[in-house]
Amino acid sequence: MDRIRIVGGRPLVGRIPISGAKNAALPLMIASLLTDRKLTLENLPRLADVGALTRILGNHGVDYSIDGKRKGEGEIAGQTVHLEARAIVDTTAPYELVSRMRASFWVIAPLIARMGEARVSLPGGCAIGTRPVDLLLMALERLGAQIDIEAGYVVARAPRGLKGAEIDFPKVTVGGTHVALMAATLAQGTTVIHNAAREPEVGDLAACLTKMGARISGAGTATIEVEGVARLGGASHAVLPDRIETGTYAMAVAMTGGDVLLEGARADLLQAALDAVSAAGATVVSEAGGVRVTRNGGPIRPVDVTTEPFPGFPTDLQAQFMALMTRAAGVSRIRETIFENRFMHVQELARLGAHIRLDGDTALVEGVPVLKGAPVMATDLRASVSLVIAALAAEGETIVNRVYHLDRGFEHLEKKLGACNADVERLSNPG
Repeated sequence: MDRIRIVGGRPLVGRIPISGAKNAALPLMIASLLTDRKLTLENLPRLADVGALTRILGNHGVDYSIDGKRKGEGEIAGQTVHLEARAIVDTTAPYELVSRMRASFWVIAPLIARMGEARVSLPGGCAIGTRPVDLLLMALERLGAQIDIEAGYVVARAPRGLKGAEIDFPKVTVGGTHVALMAATLAQGTTVIHNAAREPEVGDLAACLTKMGARISGAGTATIEVEGVARLGGASHAVLPDRIETGTYAMAVAMTGGDVLLEGARADLLQAALDAVSAAGATVVSEAGGVRVTRNGGPIRPVDVTTEPFPGFPTDLQAQFMALMTRAAGVSRIRETIFENRFMHVQELARLGAHIRLDGDTALVEGVPVLKGAPVMATDLRASVSLVIAALAAEGETIVNRVYHLDRGFEHLEKKLGACNADVERLSNPG
């Protein structure tokens, strides 16, 4: 199992190209099941989760091909892939595939919308909270699907097709909005989704579905209206830049000091997080080529944040910001309102010398003048990269174990950091 070795103390200087967003790429790939025509996705990141979803889609009959590199294109450039589901050969998504990644459960929406049936294993994924699928299933039931749970599988049936309806989510759910949006595109009549997630990745999915012929209005707001169509066609769509990767590297620069241009980044996708980075003492400026982050001298200031649905501070950046706050000159409060078990990184940060006290859904972080390298273990995707951020500023050597979590969401992390003066390398265990 691979590990990452980091020797801290170096400022980050240079350029980091921001990859396509994993959280946008996955629902976009799943949308290929809605049509028998080719869906081309540009700027798709090379991630373990993308590879896993490719295998799941192949199980349903989706053909997958990747364009070769173009002249002058580096290995970090996003890939262009073509997905084509001319025929759905299997409407079952088995446990051994779905259990590895929670987002794969969303295939239930296009399968029942296009085929009138789906049998999908209850999902797995990071152990950061229960994240139940009840709201996703409620949305499908509102559209006329019959839902049964049989031996760990959700069995959905709509032999006469889905029907447009009012879907009112009791709380904001990104997964529920994705599922409702995809299912509604082929439903008969009009669907109105109330309290819809406003995350940029939802808007990206809506934009792609619209290119495929869907009739969608209101994406990016709390109310989305979908007028169902009989069929969808093909399209070509570029995945939007990853706001979580952008925020992660912005916090790494704020932690270590230095000057880095995050190429291709869009500040509007994570303004709340960038505002917090600025409040902590870094300078964040949007430029034509992306977002530049600098911190040359001066202390890291304590900042209080609360995770919220978009446009608030993202839960997926909470662990990274906590790492930054471990070196702040004072006490900061970080409140997690989205997932109930997303403080597992606290004990690992403590191994590096961090002072953090948990009080229910709030972490009180007392900044320390020095962190010291140590062996640490990743517990989930975002927690693992918070350890990397802390290690970049720690004295001595840190070994981050179980980095397969990192590979699920960060493309070429050690190469991107290494190109910006970090002393970082991947260690592959023999055998």
